[in-house]
Amino acid sequence: MSSYYTPHTKEEIISMLKTIGVGSIEELFKDIKPSYRPKSFNIPDGKSEQEIISHFKGLAGRNHSTIVKFLGAGFYDHYIPSVVDAISGRAEFYTAYTPYQSECSQGTLQAMYEYQSAICALTGMDIANASLYEGGTALYEAAMVAIRATGRKKIVVDSGVNPIYRKILYAYTSNLSIEFAEIPVSHGQSTRKEMFKYIDKETAAIILQNPNFFGAVDDHSDIIDKAHSAGALAIESAYPISLGILKSPREMGADIVTGEGQSMGLPLSFGGPYLGFMAVTKKLARKIPGRIAGATLDKNGKRGFVLTLQAREQHIRREKATSNICSNEALCALRAIVYLSSLGKEGLRELAQLVHDKAEYAKGLLDKIEGVEVKRSSPTFNEFTVLLPTDADKVAEKMIAQNFLAGLPLGKYYNDMKKYLLVAVTEKRTKEEIENFAEALKKAI
Repeated sequence: MSSYYTPHTKEEIISMLKTIGVGSIEELFKDIKPSYRPKSFNIPDGKSEQEIISHFKGLAGRNHSTIVKFLGAGFYDHYIPSVVDAISGRAEFYTAYTPYQSECSQGTLQAMYEYQSAICALTGMDIANASLYEGGTALYEAAMVAIRATGRKKIVVDSGVNPIYRKILYAYTSNLSIEFAEIPVSHGQSTRKEMFKYIDKETAAIILQNPNFFGAVDDHSDIIDKAHSAGALAIESAYPISLGILKSPREMGADIVTGEGQSMGLPLSFGGPYLGFMAVTKKLARKIPGRIAGATLDKNGKRGFVLTLQAREQHIRREKATSNICSNEALCALRAIVYLSSLGKEGLRELAQLVHDKAEYAKGLLDKIEGVEVKRSSPTFNEFTVLLPTDADKVAEKMIAQNFLAGLPLGKYYNDMKKYLLVAVTEKRTKEEIENFAEALKKAI
């Protein structure tokens, strides 16, 4: 028996058309030229629930579910504890929307508050919002915060910032009068001398990333000091897991910290939904977009939680709002705080160290392969750049045939890096997998 989900009868359709003053469906679409209309949507007949489930199981079975991932580039294959799914799957969380009515939203508001507190502890910053879309749009929002705060319209961008983020940044600002200066990296690291030429009294902010897209770890304190001396703000894009052992953005002097929160309890899921985090110094508290949950006391002295520092109108007043991105990412933020809570402070530090150690082990094995050179001009966290003797795209294709996602061929984003491969390692990669990966790479080249 087939199930059809067409809600309207012929009589109802006729009534609706009459109400809007047209006689037929054809007349309704008359303004669309026939040449622009599809000849057929090629929609198959309806199927039963059993047939649909069987069909989609067949499609899912075609995925490479056992492929071993050494691909990162900002999105990483970390282990997600079972507690994350268990708590975020509760109906009171996954059906909740923006909690403007605090009297009936205490659970969601507390989750937001705890998430913000964890992000502040992780980054060293004073205030965090309750999340944005993902890392790229969070970086764009940070740039807009800097422009609002300084009244300037020049942004200096390190080319070691994720190229996907940079593309988002330029796309979102394409209709605004903002000047961008993009500074090339040297041997994988930020080029101080060249960057300092562009930091002046017109600069609203500098945008940096640590570890950067090539995996290089850097201390940007000197660049940030230079920016501050010119009255500019410093924006740092960070990989949250790395902050378990690396110097925090606040310790380097950053004013705004953003990043992709996918690695904190969110599956890769073919690209989303993900989580953008943002944290700032206290002086920028009223400049940032998104929701901010605060703790307070009710009239009986009981602790409670509310949205604070921003009026609801700030989220919906078009050009007067800090941002017109109004979707609530709180469910993703909930997963992040459950994930971080399950690890704890020491657990996060141990995880970060484990990830780093496994990446170093992989570097050592790959460096022994004839014709392969692991770039070592900078220290790295979990991701590193490898120079191959041949085109990295072709090698990556051969590696897939051996059941490995080998990494990201950098020629996709940098024309002069066709032979370079960006390799990522997480705690999920076993010693055996890393050794098998090295053997497969030998065969592929």
